Amino acid sequence: MKILIVRVSSLGDVVHNMPMVADIHRHFPGAQIDWVVEEGYTSLVGLNRHVHQIIPIALRRWRKTLFSTATRAEIGAFRRQLQTERYDVVFDTQGLLKTSVVMRMARLAPQGRRIGLANATEGSGYEALSRIFHDQSIPVGLRTHAVTRARLVAAGALGYRLEGLPDFALQPPDPARWAWMPEQPYVVFLHGTARAAKQWPQDRWIALGQALAGRGLPVLLPWGNAREQEAARQLAADIPGAIVLPALPMMQAVALVQQARLVIGLDTGLTHIAAAYGKPTVELYCDSPRWKTEGNWSPAIGMHTNEDRPAQ
Repeated sequence: MKILIVRVSSLGDVVHNMPMVADIHRHFPGAQIDWVVEEGYTSLVGLNRHVHQIIPIALRRWRKTLFSTATRAEIGAFRRQLQTERYDVVFDTQGLLKTSVVMRMARLAPQGRRIGLANATEGSGYEALSRIFHDQSIPVGLRTHAVTRARLVAAGALGYRLEGLPDFALQPPDPARWAWMPEQPYVVFLHGTARAAKQWPQDRWIALGQALAGRGLPVLLPWGNAREQEAARQLAADIPGAIVLPALPMMQAVALVQQARLVIGLDTGLTHIAAAYGKPTVELYCDSPRWKTEGNWSPAIGMHTNEDRPAQ
């Protein structure tokens, strides 16, 4: 059996799709499982030991220069790579028109099927028009966790029961010790997020960082843009021993959280990667609901919301 998964973004959603792969492999150990994903996330998907071929797509980049000769050539090359295989099952677990079009581009084997979501979950970006490209649409509950949603789509299409805790099947990244990595155990603060409503108050980050510094644990502060870099500098000014990191490529960012003693982060992709590895993680839900993405598969993962008392 040859299976294709179309889940192109975002970082956290790509991570939450991975247990679906382990489920399929468990029930069909001989299956070839390929994955279409945004080019920036190919190295992350490459850590999943059950994925056979990764097909990079550059939708984010292409849409900026859609009608240029170079972009059209890249799209043609992507389509040719996508169509080198005939798939028995193609999954679109994102439920968007753009991803369903990618699903439609894939070639099917005789009796092959295209499978997608029948409905949105609460607050998701689902687009109902995507169903016109499905041979089968799998319904899910309105408040279904992001991990469970993908697992249910695969189970419903392939005829097995959903059982057990999610297995992300993530191998550790390169164990190299990077120049920025301390010799002693460290804590990571994932303080940056695209939406202001998701932010945790700066004074709480500082109080927590000072408490950790008092226990001899340095706080590492990654960032993703100039605004987050400045916020990291401001936190470091008030947290003894805190380190503002350089810009990190994807695999170094994964290594950062995978090797941490503790990760404390907002509802962002790197926080979800830490949880996927089962690292001691505190997830801060300041705006988005916990039920959608909380790391409920490990006792090492805790949650804090605006309704909870401040962390001590």
